[in-house]
Amino acid sequence: MSVARTIDPDQIGFDPARLGRIDDHFGRYVDDGRLPGFQVVVTRRGEVAHSSTYGLRDAEKGLPVEPDTLWRIYSMTKPVTSVAAMTLWEEGRFELTDPISRWLPEFADLRVYSKGSTLKPYTVPAVEPIRVWHLLTHTAGLTYGFMQTSVVDGLYRAAGYDLHPPADVDLATACAAFGELPLLFQPGTRWGYSVATDVLGRLVEVVSGQSLDAFLTDRILRPLGMTDTHWYVEGEAAERLAALYAPDARTGRAFRYDKLGALAYEKPALLSGGGGLISTAGDYHRFTQALRRGGELDGVRLLGPRTVRFMTRNHLPGGQDLDTLSTGGFAETTLEGVGFGLGFAVIDDPVPSRVPSSVGEYYWGGVASTAFWVDPAEEITALFFTQLLPSSTWPIRSQLRQLVYSALVD
Repeated sequence: MSVARTIDPDQIGFDPARLGRIDDHFGRYVDDGRLPGFQVVVTRRGEVAHSSTYGLRDAEKGLPVEPDTLWRIYSMTKPVTSVAAMTLWEEGRFELTDPISRWLPEFADLRVYSKGSTLKPYTVPAVEPIRVWHLLTHTAGLTYGFMQTSVVDGLYRAAGYDLHPPADVDLATACAAFGELPLLFQPGTRWGYSVATDVLGRLVEVVSGQSLDAFLTDRILRPLGMTDTHWYVEGEAAERLAALYAPDARTGRAFRYDKLGALAYEKPALLSGGGGLISTAGDYHRFTQALRRGGELDGVRLLGPRTVRFMTRNHLPGGQDLDTLSTGGFAETTLEGVGFGLGFAVIDDPVPSRVPSSVGEYYWGGVASTAFWVDPAEEITALFFTQLLPSSTWPIRSQLRQLVYSALVD
């Protein structure tokens, strides 16, 4: 699915020439080799003001970025899984305060890292169970092996859980392993980016009685017409998938990273609710429009509007920000003035970032430098797609905000 411009930008408050700076600016990234190519979509009030492609989806084959190019969205899967989980919450299938061990007994009797090394860690009992809201807010005490900032991260890697899980491990097996590992902190006390949304996906499976892929298809993808969103690609879809790249340490130029990129062509054993989807700008545009409209699009309602508003408020303890509560090792965005809701980062104060945005704007991105945000105050959504690991390589997200908000002139 592709997405085309639907209105003259000046009819909804954008200066067309200023919007054109988006392509000029990121075009320089492509022209000097920092990015292979990109795709951008900017909307306001449901109308597409800017939709563009530039550069190559596969530099080695000379294939251009097309409107229907497929992108590995990695952690932009997390909001989709979070919305899916909240459809069950709206049915009364669980409360946000429920301990997850009610459905996932492997998370009973948890231990928390206190001191020591990966060879001899010392742990203490968890004083609070992991609750559903802890998974949605990344306050569960879980972590990622690839963070490489703590002893607990090292224990994840030693168990085989780095950027990707061991081969042939499914979601249930992975969650059983996570339950055996110590937590990084007591649940509900800190914020730590983690496998929490993968565990949330497993919770969805157990509560619903469906596999995660089937549930997401039934509750999100099919209702919204997101027919180009997949867990892996084959056939015609494989021809549209962008290649994956990483920066050269000396020159900063993007080079092909097939070791990781090739995984997108294989059916995964583990359905990762935290990072497993491949999608198009057109499909994710429909998802963000449903969010912007309070959970409904084209007569299909995923969530009630009050649920969406509740999800996109700051749920961190005491209303604190990520700069205060983060365990570190998360360098993709400015954390000061940013809270976290149920599946989304939420801007409480845009000033500390020194980048324009609105209070209440919510967003997330993927490790291959994809990004989106929804601004309810200005009724803006923005999407950016490329395939460069890691997302902290270039300040793409902050620069996109500069360019979009400076083009708003009403």
